[in-house]
Amino acid sequence: MSWFESLILGLVQGLTEFLPISSSAHLRLTAAFAGWQDPGAAFTAITQIGTEAAVLIYFRKDIARILSAWFRSLTDKAMRRDHDAQMGWLVIVGSIPIGVLGLTLKDQIEGPFRDLRLTATMLIVMGIVLGVADRMAARDETGGKHRVVRERKSLRDLSVKDGLIFGMCQAMALIPGVSRSGATISGGLLMGYTREAAARYSFLLAIPAVLASGVFELREAGEGHVSWGPTVFATVVAFAVGYAVIAWFMKFITTKSFMPFVWYRIALGILLFVLVGAGVLSPHAGESGG
Repeated sequence: MSWFESLILGLVQGLTEFLPISSSAHLRLTAAFAGWQDPGAAFTAITQIGTEAAVLIYFRKDIARILSAWFRSLTDKAMRRDHDAQMGWLVIVGSIPIGVLGLTLKDQIEGPFRDLRLTATMLIVMGIVLGVADRMAARDETGGKHRVVRERKSLRDLSVKDGLIFGMCQAMALIPGVSRSGATISGGLLMGYTREAAARYSFLLAIPAVLASGVFELREAGEGHVSWGPTVFATVVAFAVGYAVIAWFMKFITTKSFMPFVWYRIALGILLFVLVGAGVLSPHAGESGG
């Protein structure tokens, strides 16, 4: 792997990991368009850990508070009513679906799910779902003709049932083109949560899933060759860009809608169908690259 490839892949990972546009789809398309060789499972795992490190640092106060309350709740029954302790349990509950499905559907994830036609379909379908969810949230927040402003739920309203639904939405991201943040945020908006609450829980929910996936892939690729220089460089790039994207995104959603991401997803999905249909891209192009 060249330093230029590692720079581009690190930028793509950092830019797309937290936006509702599917990082797996963009990494796949980068490989397909550039014609690059597979960077390896270890490369993917390490760069994902880099972007997740950005989440750990950006939400460090929230995470420290949740972990502290959760550990105390293990021995102190009174602490189990604390919101932060409950959040710790809800992150665990919400992580169950992707853990179970990730293991049971491993062969499909590495095979049929990587077809670019399926990726294009998911980009469009989940883009429409995100658009519908965003419009519902906007109507509740602003009201309108013959409508009153409706208060949306915060994370203090999060229940075990809602946590599992969030988790099922996150598990859909095992299919390239869905987007982890896009699916969980859409699910949260459809359940009546605010944009900020849905995004915050989405990022917190991703921590155990991505870290566990990274460790698992590192173990799987332990015997493979790793270009450590470019890999570490890409990880640093992904971390720095990912941190900036999180900071921007959390401010963006407080005043803006998700519609720019919706139109981008739909346009990219249509473009993919056109390129595959015209024979410019094979449905399996870049399948080993990302």
